[in-house]
Amino acid sequence: MAKIKLTKGELKRQRDALKQFQRYLPTLQLKKQQLQLEILQQNLALRDIKQTLTKKRQAIILWAGLLAEPEVKIKLFLKTERIITHQKNIAGVDIPVFDALEFSDQEYDLFLMPLWLDAAILALREVIVLNKKILLLQEGIDILRQELRVTTQRVNLFEKVKIPLAEENIRLIKIYIGDQMANAVGRSKIAKRKIEDLVLEEALA
Repeated sequence: MAKIKLTKGELKRQRDALKQFQRYLPTLQLKKQQLQLEILQQNLALRDIKQTLTKKRQAIILWAGLLAEPEVKIKLFLKTERIITHQKNIAGVDIPVFDALEFSDQEYDLFLMPLWLDAAILALREVIVLNKKILLLQEGIDILRQELRVTTQRVNLFEKVKIPLAEENIRLIKIYIGDQMANAVGRSKIAKRKIEDLVLEEALA
């Protein structure tokens, strides 16, 4: 620990620092709470989407054998063009939010393709969209968790190091200054007595 100066100037600096720490700490604590709440909400959303995805996959398995028919090139209808997202700000942190997934337009002859193809394309595209949503949600959760780690470290730094250290420094400086003032008063009294004794001696001489 660095040695502090036991002066009135240092006492003021320590008091100013303590006020700043105590003013900033509630903001950090609020940010920590907001991040924790958002992570919880994002995890619940992630769980719901994963459950939906599982159900859709189970439904697809029932007719997945149809996709093996040679005239059906299903992959052509599942190509994605781009993913559309926007940013959501949580306690000063931006996370990506899913808006839409655009697929390539592929025309096909309704008379040549099987009747179930439309439903299959729709179902498989829904699975792809859900997978993209899951990836984006997980990315957002990872960003929030990283920010929560940093914020928690800062809260701990202020609560367990900065504030207690400033309080202890203030206590030590006040004790030292108090002792110095008491010593000065004591020296003043001694000097006053000596002067009075000298005056008395001269008066009696």
